[in-house]
Amino acid sequence: MPSYIALFRGINVGKAKRIAMADLRKVVEGLGYADVKTLLNSGNLVFTARGKATDAASKIEKAVATKLGVSSRVTVLSATEVAAAVEENPLGDVATNPSHLLLLVPWDARAHAELKPLLKQNWRPEQLALGKRVAYIWCAENIVHSPLWAAVNKMLKDRGTSRNISTMKKLVAMSAAGDA
Repeated sequence: MPSYIALFRGINVGKAKRIAMADLRKVVEGLGYADVKTLLNSGNLVFTARGKATDAASKIEKAVATKLGVSSRVTVLSATEVAAAVEENPLGDVATNPSHLLLLVPWDARAHAELKPLLKQNWRPEQLALGKRVAYIWCAENIVHSPLWAAVNKMLKDRGTSRNISTMKKLVAMSAAGDA
């Protein structure tokens, strides 16, 4: 069965939108998905599905809202897509701290395309690159005070979610272990 990675936006950040990962796994298993595993406490989920999981994001969003009372946008990518995004990382040579290298997954192709004007600006020492489905954002000093990160957020208006490269690599490894 193919593996998928679900990324939740904004859960377990501060005191809002709290979800226990055991409860999240149970809800997703209840939808018929298998090999459900979570990583960290911030809404990273790996699962397998029979065939393509084309409507998995909306199913998971609705089930979490109904059963756990938390509304959160969910983005689902195939494990193959995430592995390719990690492998194709064009900023690996400049990113000296993996926690400052973000992979942003815009919710749709339109949001992804809206980031293109930012490529024309000089953000040094920060950098932005676009992949097939993700944006790579290198925040040299830190994410909180990054002008590039602020510009990306302003441009997308929260129409995406991001994880650092280390988290994405761990998700890929978890999904590969499920395929073994």
